[in-house]
Amino acid sequence: MSTVVAQSLHVFGLRAHVANNIFFFDEQIIIFPSGNYCVKYNMDQKWQKFIPGSDKSQGMLALSISPNRRYLAISEIVQEKPIITIYELSSIPCRKRKVLNNFDFPVQRFISMAFSPDSKYLLAQTSPPESNLVYWLWEKQKVMAIVRTDSQNNAVYQVSFNPQDNTQVCVTGNGMFKLLRFAEGTLKQTNFQRGEPQNYLAHTWVSEDKIIVGTDTGRLFLFESGDQRWETSIMVKEPTSETKNLEKIQESESLIQFPTISSPVPSYEQVILASGHSQLVLPQVFAIAAYSKGFACSAGPGRVLLFEKMEEKDFYRESREIRIPLDPQSNEPSQSDKQDILCMCFSPSEEILIASTSKNQLYSITMSLTEISKGEPAHFEYLMYPLHSASITGLSTCIRKPLIATCSLDRSVRIWNYESNTLELFKEYQEEAYTISLHPSGHFVVVGFADKLRLMNLLIDDIRSFKEYSVRGCRECSFSNGGHLFAAVSGNVIHIFSTTSLENISNLKGHTGKVRSIVWNADDSKLISCGTDSAVYEWNLSSGKRQTECVLKSCSYNCVTVSPDAKTIFAVGSDQTLKEIADSSVLREISAFDVIYTAVVISHSGRMIFVGTSVGTIRAMKYPLPLQKEFNEYQAHAGPITKMSLTFDDQFLLTVAEDGCLFTWKVFDKDGRGIKREREVGFAEEVLVTKTDMEEKAQMMLELKTRVEELKMENEYQLRLKDMNYSEKIKELTDKFLQEMESLKTKNQVLRTEKEKQDVSHREHIEDLLDKQSRELQDLECCNNQKLLLEYEKYQELQLKSQRMQEEYEKQLRDNDETKSQALEELTEFYEAKLQEKTTLLEEAQEDVRQQLREFEETKKQIENDEDQEIQDIKTKYKKKLRDEKESNLRLKGETGIMRKKFSSLQKEIEERTNDIESLKGEQVKLQGVIKSLEKDILGLKREIQERDETIQDKEKRIYDLKKKNQELEKFKFVLDYKIKELKKQIEPRENEIKVMKEQIQEMEAELEHFHKQNTQLELNITELWQKLRATDQEMHRERQKERDLEALVKRFKTDLHNCVAYIQEPRLLKEKVRALFEKYVQRADMVEIAGLNTDLQQEYARQREHLERNLATLKKKVVKESELHRTDYVRIMQENVSLIKEINELRRELKFTRSQVYDLEAALKLTKKIRPQDVPETVPSEDVCSAAPTMRLNEQEETGRIIEMQRLEIQRLRDQIQEQEQVPGFHPLAGIRLPSLVRSEVDFEVQTN
Repeated sequence: MSTVVAQSLHVFGLRAHVANNIFFFDEQIIIFPSGNYCVKYNMDQKWQKFIPGSDKSQGMLALSISPNRRYLAISEIVQEKPIITIYELSSIPCRKRKVLNNFDFPVQRFISMAFSPDSKYLLAQTSPPESNLVYWLWEKQKVMAIVRTDSQNNAVYQVSFNPQDNTQVCVTGNGMFKLLRFAEGTLKQTNFQRGEPQNYLAHTWVSEDKIIVGTDTGRLFLFESGDQRWETSIMVKEPTSETKNLEKIQESESLIQFPTISSPVPSYEQVILASGHSQLVLPQVFAIAAYSKGFACSAGPGRVLLFEKMEEKDFYRESREIRIPLDPQSNEPSQSDKQDILCMCFSPSEEILIASTSKNQLYSITMSLTEISKGEPAHFEYLMYPLHSASITGLSTCIRKPLIATCSLDRSVRIWNYESNTLELFKEYQEEAYTISLHPSGHFVVVGFADKLRLMNLLIDDIRSFKEYSVRGCRECSFSNGGHLFAAVSGNVIHIFSTTSLENISNLKGHTGKVRSIVWNADDSKLISCGTDSAVYEWNLSSGKRQTECVLKSCSYNCVTVSPDAKTIFAVGSDQTLKEIADSSVLREISAFDVIYTAVVISHSGRMIFVGTSVGTIRAMKYPLPLQKEFNEYQAHAGPITKMSLTFDDQFLLTVAEDGCLFTWKVFDKDGRGIKREREVGFAEEVLVTKTDMEEKAQMMLELKTRVEELKMENEYQLRLKDMNYSEKIKELTDKFLQEMESLKTKNQVLRTEKEKQDVSHREHIEDLLDKQSRELQDLECCNNQKLLLEYEKYQELQLKSQRMQEEYEKQLRDNDETKSQALEELTEFYEAKLQEKTTLLEEAQEDVRQQLREFEETKKQIENDEDQEIQDIKTKYKKKLRDEKESNLRLKGETGIMRKKFSSLQKEIEERTNDIESLKGEQVKLQGVIKSLEKDILGLKREIQERDETIQDKEKRIYDLKKKNQELEKFKFVLDYKIKELKKQIEPRENEIKVMKEQIQEMEAELEHFHKQNTQLELNITELWQKLRATDQEMHRERQKERDLEALVKRFKTDLHNCVAYIQEPRLLKEKVRALFEKYVQRADMVEIAGLNTDLQQEYARQREHLERNLATLKKKVVKESELHRTDYVRIMQENVSLIKEINELRRELKFTRSQVYDLEAALKLTKKIRPQDVPETVPSEDVCSAAPTMRLNEQEETGRIIEMQRLEIQRLRDQIQEQEQVPGFHPLAGIRLPSLVRSEVDFEVQTN
């Protein structure tokens, strides 16, 4: 066996078409089928434990739990044979108690089961056409009785025992309601059906002899001992116009796998056949559950009714209505409650009601809530979370979060958390979702729908699309391991998209059939794909071409994966093997042993391989692959596995299948240790939230806070009123009760005296009655003895008669046996003769068939030979054509490459010219901006002066107000003189410090003005340099013009020389022409002047160039030095500003603290009571001052903030000027010199002021 072990951890799913698919084990634990398991789920602690199905099981059909909660019976199909397995639930883990698989009667499947009240007997109903009801003593595997319940192939839905009687049984079905009793080894019907037969869908026992039965027309019947006692019809509250939407409901639910006709839960098709088109509006009662007060029944889609027993009569009345709520995440919320409730169950304490629906959902409701909501219908809640209701087609995980993404044919996308085992996000769409891939970060998801490929954000409470691609019917998509790319399949083409630019980078074409699976290698340099065209390709993404390929015509591939080192590829397909491929060749093929592999995945460590099969099992293997049958096989799903995945840390295996279930498995080695990777990464907790959502939530929070405050005030007021009313009522009641107590005491004394008198009279009466009774008993004994003697004589006479009758019947039986044996012998002889004739005819027919087969094989061989020759000829022709086309393609590619190069070179030239024009325009705009900014600076400085004057006036006013306050406080200083003097001593040095700091600020402003002057001087220097550079540019243009003139002269001279060469055979003419040339172009004076001018010009040019270069070097040095000085000064000023702000804040705190101390001391000494009436108007302005203090403090904060903001703007302006100077050609200061940033100082200031 393999050393790799997988243990099932959690399952997300339900199989709703299993009969009796949910029940309580105890108050907190429920049991339901999921995949090929039965799951024990604790509703409080949220853990799951699994009861595995039988090996090679093809799926569960029905469940049943014993009344004592000890045993669980599961009906299954194993290798086309029915089987019933009984588990003992009390043992941990649950173990098999009995397996019933040997049957002496014909059976295809068991569709309904029930345990007897003492849990010793098991009742099982088989499917049509047999429709046998079997009564087992299951501990001994003994069939006690068997009877055929129906002979017309009608569907049987449910069987059950009487909850008080082992011998009484009830069976309901289409046109069938039977009560049977077990007696003397047989099951006999005890009731007779009267009236029209109904399609009875469900029933339940409400007492020892009463049964409630529901039909497909919404009618409920109460049968007592087989006779109908009560009948009612469930009314449909929705308008009948909803029948128009019935087609939409059926279309949406046709995706769901409904039970077959033999299933105990009827499907839509079955109900339509049974009830007809005109009765579709009526509610169908698929489930009934009894409890102490009455019963609950399903009443059409998404609706449950509670009926309670009436006290006076044995009838029931409707008391409550419970509905499945509308789902806001659904694409059609109105359709979310249009699902039939197939099974219901009450908890042992009857506190919780659980229901399962036709869309594989589990709902629950506490019964106490139904009593609170009187008048309005109560609503179910999800027991766990919304589950998939159809085949799961896509599965994906990420690296940074413990998330699983799935999509399904139920048009939904769901995000699960495998760490907390919860549903994180869920959304339904208009189209079916075929494939899904989760970004490694866990923030994005790409989903392939029937109409489009959508890239979506995973927000905190929504899945929101932000990019759509017109890729129709995308069946496979996958993010790369780095997350920067993702691939999507459309038919036989693989599209590669960029996650950052969201553009289509390349398209990989080569498959001739549909691509079924794609996978990235570890470094995202390659992509491996496989398809129905029997090909496995390895693509190089840098070139977009195939690197390796492996084609086998006999296999249609289902899935492919690659090892971590990207050297070996593993592929599975329709040929029932696992292939190991390397370098375009198959290294090994491991047989699947008569099972088709549908999915394969390899661990990131490269040591484990897991494969999924078409029967829903999982096989765990160790790598390198074993040659023999060495793997662990686990029962998992009830349908073919569609996708498998391993988490990034190789801790968990995830599987999904066509049964709509998602399983998480813990992976272990043989010793039980988890297989851990060398690198462990902690999960991220970040979540995407849009800005609008945050703003809406903040607004909601504010509104709710105000609402809460209002409600608090209202509640407090109402409570006070109620307290007043109740206190008055209590007083009245206490007075009443005291009066009643006194009256009752008097009555009690009177009654005691009367009781004593009645006791005496009763005793006398009882003595008389006892005497009478003794006399009557004696008389009755005498009469009865005489009657017994007469009856005994009659009994003896009847015994004699019965003996005679028995002898006569025995004679008649012997005669009948003899006649029967003679008739049988005659019939056997006749039929044996007929058999001999038929055997001879059969032998002749078989010989004819053999001859025809021989002839057919010969003709077949000849046709095959002719076809092989034709195929070879066609191959040779097409190979030649392919070679010619390839050569022509190569030629055309070369020509196109040359043309592209020419085109690109021309485009580059055009771009360079346009860039030059744009740069010149940009320089002009920048210069204009500099002028405007300087004007703004002047205005800003004027405003600063005005604002500072205003702040000085505000501060003087504040000092004046404080002095007034001090004068007023002096009137109340009788006891606090000493302490107030000390506080004043502490305040005065602080005020001196503030003045000193103000002087420092003024000095700093003077320094800033000095820096401004220096900057203006530098700007003048730069403008001078600009003028000099322009002069040099003009001289350069002149020299270039001279060069052009000289070049033109040389060209003219060359043409004249060329004309002279024509007379080389005629010396005289040649001499003349040369002389003319000399006279035309050369003169001796010119030669001397030109030579002298050239030397003088060169010397002057060199001298001026050296002078300019020296000036530039000195200017550069000056700018560098001044920038360093500026930087140090700015840093020093900013530091001093920050320290001053801190000191101001500390002084404010100390002032606040001293004020609070003074107020506390005044309150302690109760000086406010000693205030004279004439002093009251004097204290009023002090209160005004106190109220003005916070506003003045705010003005201080605004002032300091304004000062810092202005300084920040000034520094930013200086920086912009320096950057513009750097952009000047030929002026490049040192790159390392930068001014310090103001961001941190501003943040510090904001924190301190707040």
